[in-house]
Amino acid sequence: MQTTQQEAVSALSRKGACLAFFTAYDDLDTARMIGLAAPDATVHFLPLGEAGLGTFWTFGKAVWDSLIDCFPDISNTVDQLVADEDTVTANVTIGGTQAKEFMGIPSKGLRFGSDHVFVFTFNDADQIQSLTINWDAASFARQLGA
Repeated sequence: MQTTQQEAVSALSRKGACLAFFTAYDDLDTARMIGLAAPDATVHFLPLGEAGLGTFWTFGKAVWDSLIDCFPDISNTVDQLVADEDTVTANVTIGGTQAKEFMGIPSKGLRFGSDHVFVFTFNDADQIQSLTINWDAASFARQLGA
């Protein structure tokens, strides 16, 4: 019984960390976003292949800073969180209006709305250890006029 209760507390703690991550993202605060991760955490933006894999604190922060710079009204809505052992899967809708060129796509002032799947893996201290992010990159580019 004790183990089940501890697992439930960990699941709630990890879901809370995910919500804190998305709240910080909505607040355009990358320092708070990355502060939830272990120093050696990794991130993988799946549609970018190997070029989308790097450290959470450096590479991830650079990508999120760029997104916030190019889409200053970017926001997210968490649609679902599912915890399973050390992993939390988050279905999230992200949208924003492009104000600057992003990843070779010139700004036409268009807005995107995109469903994303974030898969967080946590360490024993309930810090984010790895994060994979997937979305329909072709639809994203089409919505921006590419």
